[in-house]
Amino acid sequence: MNISLINDLILGPILLAFVIAFAATPITIFVYQHLRWVDPPRRRAKDTHTYPVPRGGGIPIYASLLISSLLLLPFDQQLKGILAGATVMAIMGVLDDRLDINPYLRFGVGAFAAWLVINSGIGISFITNPLGGIIVLGSILAAVLAIFWIVFLANTVNWAKGFDGQLPGIVAIASLTIALFSLRYSADITQWPIAILASITAGAYLGFLPFNFYPQKIMPGYGGGTLAGFMLAILTILSTSKILTAMVDLGIPIADAGWSMLRRVLTGHSPVWGDRGHLHHKILDEWKWGKRKAAIFYWLVTALLGVLALNLNSQQKFYTVILLTVIIGGLLLWFNYFTKST
Repeated sequence: MNISLINDLILGPILLAFVIAFAATPITIFVYQHLRWVDPPRRRAKDTHTYPVPRGGGIPIYASLLISSLLLLPFDQQLKGILAGATVMAIMGVLDDRLDINPYLRFGVGAFAAWLVINSGIGISFITNPLGGIIVLGSILAAVLAIFWIVFLANTVNWAKGFDGQLPGIVAIASLTIALFSLRYSADITQWPIAILASITAGAYLGFLPFNFYPQKIMPGYGGGTLAGFMLAILTILSTSKILTAMVDLGIPIADAGWSMLRRVLTGHSPVWGDRGHLHHKILDEWKWGKRKAAIFYWLVTALLGVLALNLNSQQKFYTVILLTVIIGGLLLWFNYFTKST
């Protein structure tokens, strides 16, 4: 592999995005604390923080994504659509962090942000059949599937921010996996912008991570959480629709989200209202792990799944996703019915 290509497509974008996020996060913390825009401890059942913390992490992450992309990528129609959608998500994040907007309204805004991306020419034109062959999609179905995937992953990844450092580490690893996947096909220059954008995403969350790791000084908030899934969904679409790759790499948060929504529906609750039933809550409550240990555990598993995603074929990825879903479901059943919090 050409070293200069690695520098240009991976290391350089990561470093630039890291520096911007690392510089912007303390400013955000200062402003939020000065304005007393902090989240009280244990305000909601799902909260794990024990002291007031600002929820404005989406601001420095968005600033890093925006500035780095404008500096390193051609300002074409697709980038305009991506940045427009990201701007909508960031604004919604700032408002939600202050006002706790109804989740159904957030879903609608997320769908609009996804539409801005699809309208710029980004879409899922085909999907690989894990049992063999390729399924070509019509234009309407392709657009609907792409919007669903972006909204689904934005919210799924957002739910994986239950404690200090969990989210940014997962997102950085998943983004780097996509960057490395694109770098594998670097002979095709159309993969270069994808590798750069994935590296920018990784760098933005890495720059935010030192301030979010235990003991956190700022939380990602709705903006930082949904921007993560929003960008990852777009990157998987751009990198020749590698949705199964993302489903393997993000297997834990995706399976956890699926089981959590099913549990809520079966118990007569809204599938989108948060609670303390996610896997990360159970790990903290039942296994009594500290937040540092739990965060590193999530990072290591995500890294392991990323390595698998880079080396498995479509059929193997499909079966891996099924296996992960069964394992996570089994763990949640065990936590809910065979253990008891003390």
